[in-house]
Amino acid sequence: MTKQAIVVGGGPVGCVLSVLLARRGWQVEVYERRPDLRLAEHAAGRSINLVLTARGLRALEILGLKDQVLEITVPVYGRMMHALDGALAYQPYGKDDRERNYSVSRGDLNRYLLDVAEKSGVKVHFEQVASEVDVRAGRLVVTGPDGAARTLETPHLFGADGAPSAVRGGMQAVEGFRESLDMLPDGYKELLFPETPEGNYCMEVRALHIWPRGRHFLMGLPNQGGSFTGTLYLPLEGEESFATLTHPEAVRAFFGRHYPDAVPLLGDYVEAFLESPTGHLGTVRCAPWHVGERTLLVGDASHGIVPFFGQGLNSGFEDCAVLHGLLEAETPLAELFATFSQRRKPNTDAIADMALENYVEMRDKVGDPRFLLRKQVESRLERAYPELFRSRYAMVVYSSIPYAQAQAAGRIHDEILGELCAGIERAEDADLERGRELIDAKLTPFHAAHGISLAF
Repeated sequence: MTKQAIVVGGGPVGCVLSVLLARRGWQVEVYERRPDLRLAEHAAGRSINLVLTARGLRALEILGLKDQVLEITVPVYGRMMHALDGALAYQPYGKDDRERNYSVSRGDLNRYLLDVAEKSGVKVHFEQVASEVDVRAGRLVVTGPDGAARTLETPHLFGADGAPSAVRGGMQAVEGFRESLDMLPDGYKELLFPETPEGNYCMEVRALHIWPRGRHFLMGLPNQGGSFTGTLYLPLEGEESFATLTHPEAVRAFFGRHYPDAVPLLGDYVEAFLESPTGHLGTVRCAPWHVGERTLLVGDASHGIVPFFGQGLNSGFEDCAVLHGLLEAETPLAELFATFSQRRKPNTDAIADMALENYVEMRDKVGDPRFLLRKQVESRLERAYPELFRSRYAMVVYSSIPYAQAQAAGRIHDEILGELCAGIERAEDADLERGRELIDAKLTPFHAAHGISLAF
């Protein structure tokens, strides 16, 4: 019999999941609370640019969508740090230009994937708010734009409805279910770095731009067409916070103090700042993710993370890739859902932790001389011994090494770099021969024990 499923959530992860199932012969319906963003620009929701890396691209490649999606992205090769005095410092992401990230508009990506889903036979229903979800019976109530409520039943229910997931809310009725939502004390506002009057980019297009200022920072990612999407991350409360930047004079003074070189590039930023909504940032953890063969949570619904490692989208897409492998093996669904949850949760917990660590790094460490020295020594080790040593960043972003293993390897990296950087002021003074000895003694045995290959 043809399997039937309802996917709650029509964002990028919900679309990829629904396409994956539909192409395996499932009858899939998607229920999305927002309007069709292909028809209503304002319906796109959060528009922080997304970053695609190897894990997300692998899932798209499984579906034959990688090349088409790359056409709507902008490649980014490293970080460009902006000091308060306007000085610039560039850090490449990978060992060479083949290792790069891809900046993509959330709305553009979602529009494309909705088209693919519908062409794959998926029925997508918009402006349908899910509530009263019975995850054990596969029953939910959805309310349309006219206020009318309908009860739906399905043999298989997938919750891909993001951090405020209604399906995860239904999991509260499952004995032993536990969840946590840890909010940062900081929020974000989005701004625009418009293209120049000549239609060009106002900054180096090959880079993610960061203005690290300790307790807050500004970031810019390139869009197709010449603009950058800027995001200011700032405390929600306090002396310098979103709570205090409520009138034009305060906004101008704040940017003048902390981001003087960005001000000429931001256009009419004051009005945009005051009108832009303030977003919130948090980490979602929960368990279990499934109920028998009836219900499964994926993406942010089960493991929402803060955006500071660029892995939110990628970890959600990797969920889909793992599900694909289990479906290919024709694993019975109850076993499949359990195996999926057991395999993914330790890794999504790891990337949640690393994203929080990267938040501190991007906010203040990227401008610290000792941090920059460690990064330079790390880069020297990668170039000298690429088959033995890759940075934690590279393992997370450019490989499919499980997140938890990359996290554990990163702790060993810290020990090695700590010894190599002690007592030196220049990366050129690091003892690479001693670095090789430390790698052989500490890191290579870890790689061997976990079957980690650095050939990526």
